[in-house]
Amino acid sequence: MKLRKTPSGRHALSLTVALLGSTLLAGCFDSDNDSSGPSQAEVDPNLFPSDGQLEATIRRTTGGVPHIVADDLKSAAFGHGYAQAQDNVCMLAEAVVKARSERAKYFGPGPDAGFGVGINVVNDFSFKAQQIYAGAEAEFPTLSPESRALIEGFTEGYNRYVNETDASQFPAECADQEWVQPITPVDLLAHYRIVGQYASGALFATGAVFLAVPPTASPAPTPVSSVTNAEEVNNLLKSVVATAEAGARSQTNFADMGLASNAWGIGSELTEQGRGALLANPHFPYTGHRRLYEVQMTVPGYLNVHGAGLLGTAIPLINFNENLAWSHTVTTSRRFTWYELVLKDDGEFLTYVKDGVEKPITTETYQIEVDMGMPQPVVLERTFYFSEYGPMIAANAVSNQLPAWGDNGALNASSMVAHTYRDANANTGGLLDTWLGMSRASNLEEFQSVFQNCGSTLWTNTTYADDQGNAFYIDSSSVPNLSEKAIALVNLRRASSDAYAGLFDQGVTLLDGRLSQEDWVETACGPLVPYDQKPKLVRSDWVQNSNSSYWSTNPDEFLTGFSPLFGDEKAPINPRTRLGIKMLQNLMDPGFPDAPLPAGQDGKFSAEELIGVIWNNRAWYAEQFLPELLQRCDAIGTTAVNGVDLSSWCQSLSNWDGLYNRDSVGAHIFRVFMANYRNELDSDLTTPFSPADPVGTPADPSETNAGTASDTMLLALSDGVAALQSQGILPTDALGSLQYYRASGGVAPGSGATPVFQTQPIPWHGGDGNIDGAFNAIGVVTDPFLEDTRFPRIAPSTIDNTAGLSDGTDGIDGWLMARGTSWHFGLEFTDNGPEAYGLVSYSQSTDSMSPFFSDQSEQYSNKEFRQLFFTEEDIQANLLPQGQTVISSD
Repeated sequence: MKLRKTPSGRHALSLTVALLGSTLLAGCFDSDNDSSGPSQAEVDPNLFPSDGQLEATIRRTTGGVPHIVADDLKSAAFGHGYAQAQDNVCMLAEAVVKARSERAKYFGPGPDAGFGVGINVVNDFSFKAQQIYAGAEAEFPTLSPESRALIEGFTEGYNRYVNETDASQFPAECADQEWVQPITPVDLLAHYRIVGQYASGALFATGAVFLAVPPTASPAPTPVSSVTNAEEVNNLLKSVVATAEAGARSQTNFADMGLASNAWGIGSELTEQGRGALLANPHFPYTGHRRLYEVQMTVPGYLNVHGAGLLGTAIPLINFNENLAWSHTVTTSRRFTWYELVLKDDGEFLTYVKDGVEKPITTETYQIEVDMGMPQPVVLERTFYFSEYGPMIAANAVSNQLPAWGDNGALNASSMVAHTYRDANANTGGLLDTWLGMSRASNLEEFQSVFQNCGSTLWTNTTYADDQGNAFYIDSSSVPNLSEKAIALVNLRRASSDAYAGLFDQGVTLLDGRLSQEDWVETACGPLVPYDQKPKLVRSDWVQNSNSSYWSTNPDEFLTGFSPLFGDEKAPINPRTRLGIKMLQNLMDPGFPDAPLPAGQDGKFSAEELIGVIWNNRAWYAEQFLPELLQRCDAIGTTAVNGVDLSSWCQSLSNWDGLYNRDSVGAHIFRVFMANYRNELDSDLTTPFSPADPVGTPADPSETNAGTASDTMLLALSDGVAALQSQGILPTDALGSLQYYRASGGVAPGSGATPVFQTQPIPWHGGDGNIDGAFNAIGVVTDPFLEDTRFPRIAPSTIDNTAGLSDGTDGIDGWLMARGTSWHFGLEFTDNGPEAYGLVSYSQSTDSMSPFFSDQSEQYSNKEFRQLFFTEEDIQANLLPQGQTVISSD
């Protein structure tokens, strides 16, 4: 139920929204009633079955990968939804609970760990204010037939599995839980709205939106009616506000969404077959809703695509078809802007002035249910505030560079101000259309036309290769379109104000809401930067991206002159990008003697060599600093540094191969060295960054005190060694004995039960992308919940400046890895079509009883890639026993 409060303060029930939702639920959301679909005369047989009956064939090959064949798109999505539910029903069900703002209803107000008491209340209210579900209700009737076919089909497939499966047979995380129930297409679309806002609105859902109230109001919600446990409820409300404040403060870098990736598009000049090739290496969480799920979807004569998408997406996202392939990397672009509004001091502070005209700050009141262990849930109510741009935010709770509502402002120092934001990915109705268009393209021109026609990949770059030998890069994300004057003002403020520049570096673009000149500018693609103004590049040698700015996509052809909202130009690039470009520019250089040549002896890439590039486990910082560190080790000898004898540790480093393989000895020592030395890089390196040489600079450690007990490098090494010694780790330990993947969970959200480890430790190769500078990037996660969910997990308590080394609490030792290389593959186009090899590192299923729970994890550990089957012949030849299922909507 939603109450709308008019600017004059009167409440009016929003009957229009309520009635619309009821109509849809009674119509097109009912899997047994497709009356809302196209009429018989309008049915496109490629999209919908002419008789309304869905049927799909699901064939599983090695790793549990489903290959789905159907006569129409809706039926293919039906098979996809069914297969995903078989493997990940608990994860999908929890995602819908989140999108419906019902976490507090089913899981309680929130645990006393990690996010703190009341986080579910904060999230539920914030998602309502961000129009996650209400927006999906309004958006669904406007979807294209293609999107409706995909969403409705996936929904019906999911529901088919849920309805035919006894609730006691679901995995332990959701067995017999009332929140696992059939879903509607709007539920799924609402989940997509959260996915679309991972790099924007979701960053404000932990407190910034919740805390945005005028000076005279409290952010605490209120019970709708009297409650018997008043003291308990009052204590909860206090905790909710404190949790929101902590959540808002915890977000210190809005440019970092916790995701990374490598992607290479290789052109005809550098491939064995003279066609194109692709390296796809997303670095995503191993847990939660951001897991990637591999699938092939085939509608003969219409669609044939193999790839992997985030859980719940009805079509895969990082894909290949017969003619082309692509991968995504998180871009440096900005998907939102903040606006500073000048308020009229009328006592209520609910009016702002723009272009000399007074405008109201409107309000809407929402209600949520909270399970507090009583016979009936407690119903809480909160009023939220909105400008023409979107929700108001408590900017002061996020950054100490900004004032509170009503205090003097950053841009308008003599005025009373408040802050709000506008989100480029607030609506995601075109999400599936974009990826369907990409998946159906057969050449570069058709692929590019998807973006020319306003397609967006939300918050990613796209790196592409095809069978004609083209390599293509584009920042295909949703970026606000500002006028030249507004861009000039942003650049001026960055240059003249350290505070503004600091905020901008945190990922926040603050604009002046007094004048419409800083509003987003409408184009044929709405208020977003159109195709012709996006950074992009076509090459016949290579393009790449590893999350650095677009400008260094290929140093032989720098990209410059774009909006600052796409990222910085002529700026330092991250270590993975430096290493990736170095490998591409020096194909005959192994880096270290034991590393394979990136493209083999012929300097031309094959599919196997591209996955080998990921698994060669080279690291930028080892190649840059290890020789220098060893010289200083030799100089110091047995003399203690900061009380630590480094001689045996230096000996291991001298024998180290410089790689992050399971059997590498010395990698763990260099890791803790870099975890400390990276804090000194800005001051210790003597060759500054040069835009003319973004790979080679900055460089060269200072010679001051080199080889003495005051040596900056040796002090960093001694600090790292001390941390290793505190955990009983030896200099001769192999990396694989210290670094591992181990899934945990097995309990329902809000149950209070203790999660358990679900596998034995699986030794893991790779290194931290930022600290080790490893291309095959992996990392530790300390969150006590699976990513984006409320499923408890076993999380390590870590030691500072060690890249996440556990302190031994709860028996967790070493580095417990939970993010990084996930769905990854190398692909080359040949005369016989695409040839690809890869893995899903954490495996396909989140059900610990599934044969597909850890099978690929063992393969990753052992560097045993598998072929990604595409042709009918290969699929039939590699079917698992009882691996074919035919499902229908009868």
